[in-house]
Amino acid sequence: MKFAQLVMGPAGSGKSTYCSVMYNHCLNVGRQLRMVNLDPACEVFNYQAVVDVRDLVSVNDVQEDEELILGPNGALVFCMEYLVQNLDWLHDELDEGEDDYFVFDCPGQIELYSHLPVMRQIVDALRSWDFNVCSVFLIDTNFVLEAEKFISGALTALSAMVAIETPAINVLTKMDLLSERNKELVDQFLETDTRAIVDSDETVWNEKHRKLTKTIAQILEDYSIVKFVPLNCEDEESIEQLLLTIDTTIQYGEDLEVKDKYPDELDAEEAEYR
Repeated sequence: MKFAQLVMGPAGSGKSTYCSVMYNHCLNVGRQLRMVNLDPACEVFNYQAVVDVRDLVSVNDVQEDEELILGPNGALVFCMEYLVQNLDWLHDELDEGEDDYFVFDCPGQIELYSHLPVMRQIVDALRSWDFNVCSVFLIDTNFVLEAEKFISGALTALSAMVAIETPAINVLTKMDLLSERNKELVDQFLETDTRAIVDSDETVWNEKHRKLTKTIAQILEDYSIVKFVPLNCEDEESIEQLLLTIDTTIQYGEDLEVKDKYPDELDAEEAEYR
């Protein structure tokens, strides 16, 4: 069995930063992550990628093609569809072994997750290659500080969950950039009944559409459809807790051998008793 995180979310939600943080965290604790860049529009990333989709196709190459005449968005969709047509290339590049753990840094065009079948086809291919897959959907916390935006963020995450049909962890990013007041507000949102969040907002818009908003909130709450995990990239405990949640979701580590002590620690203790 192999394991994969698909890091998804709107443009600017912090996907590449998340990947870099996870890569460096695991590097520091002696754990191996194999990073994959699936964003053909990416210009730079701060991690060592074992696979880069730009070696197959890139947005710049497509836009420079005079026959296609595509803008940035159309070029990105073209690249992802081209990747799906060449999944054998991706499989060869992954060169995965048993228990390998991959993190896929995906594009930021939201319709790839909510409207087009591209990401679902990639997930299906990974499953056929014996991967346990988890979707990690990121949303910038700054965009969910108001009740209506919080509900909108939840629905955006839900649309991706329904379209891709994988176990999903929804993450609120950039917690480290919030003021203390806004951190308390986010904590309140996460700990409170979703319907209470709507009731606490008394804006004119919400007053006019309160019945519709409350109905949506009630569905989200009653069925526990969408839950969020906050991530503070400056807090190692926050990073470790999120990684543990994802590992549990994809059943990573269940078959690994448990090591209670490192050899050098064991030797030191034995020396004390001699």
